[in-house]
Amino acid sequence: MAIKIYKPTSAGRRNASVIDYKTVLTTTTPQKSLCKRIKKSGGRNHHGTTTVRFRGGGARKIYRFIDFKRDKDGVQAKVATIEYDPNRNCFISLLQYADGEKRYILAPEGLNVGQVVESGPAVEPKVGNTLPLYAIPVGVEVHNIEMNAGQGGKLVRTAGGTARLMAKKGDWATLILPSGETRIIRRECRATVGQLSNSDYQNVSIGKAGRSRHMGHRPHVRGKAQNPVAHPMGGGEGRSNGGRHPCSPTGVLAKGGKTRNPRSVSNSKIIRRRKNSRGIQLMI
Repeated sequence: MAIKIYKPTSAGRRNASVIDYKTVLTTTTPQKSLCKRIKKSGGRNHHGTTTVRFRGGGARKIYRFIDFKRDKDGVQAKVATIEYDPNRNCFISLLQYADGEKRYILAPEGLNVGQVVESGPAVEPKVGNTLPLYAIPVGVEVHNIEMNAGQGGKLVRTAGGTARLMAKKGDWATLILPSGETRIIRRECRATVGQLSNSDYQNVSIGKAGRSRHMGHRPHVRGKAQNPVAHPMGGGEGRSNGGRHPCSPTGVLAKGGKTRNPRSVSNSKIIRRRKNSRGIQLMI
């Protein structure tokens, strides 16, 4: 897969780049029975109040129903297509099961049209197959990992994402996630073998503001650039630097605060916290 750079016919074209989909995707028409149009919220709740700023507009999207559970055991499925999904940054694959059913799955790297995939505890641990963690050999890369058995994949679902199964002991399996976090998960939870597709997504440059608007992102105005009536960091003579720690329009501190729910049961399953880009361990 390659990143395409166009001739600089304008300022936006000069800085923009895109994924060359022609070398990867096999069709541009989704399976109609697995699609649904979802109304956009524009960042507003059921009262019409904006709860998430800087969202709105954007191109229309059709939602594709993805099979995150992969619970159709004992039935082989042939990969029919590799498709683009506007709701996520990795590609998706349409599976045609032997009994006639069709399902979308997250497409791993190396999955090709015509390949046969399966799910269940007795299948071979090859790319695209889904197995319980106790049936996957140590050291294998996996994605779409369940946190509770039968719940469906919750971890490692982004483009190029992969986790590594490091150990199995008793009823628990140890995995290293892409963030660097080490976590234990019940051995009966399922995961799919392989690394997710479209790993070059992180190298794409949006290039211009209009492309962000197509994605549903509205302009983000800095707090200190606003008036005092609109933001706690606004106002001042000249170009002031806020005069306080960064915060939201309602005064909630933006940096250094804990964001993980302290009552979350999954917190106790973390062996080693994730690290940031400077190698400093983050206490969430």
